[in-house]
Amino acid sequence: MIDWIFLLTTGFIAYHALTHRNEEGENDIGHLLFGAIALLFFMRVLVVDILKLI
Repeated sequence: MIDWIFLLTTGFIAYHALTHRNEEGENDIGHLLFGAIALLFFMRVLVVDILKLI
């Protein structure tokens, strides 16, 4: 159950951070960085803990 909660949380953080735009319509480097990190954690938990592929 904890894996699913972690997956939902990191998925939301990654989606929000990677699609966020500032007032000028540009991406912020901080959002992109933390979004990419959250996406890596999301993929790791999905592949290793939930799907048990590795």
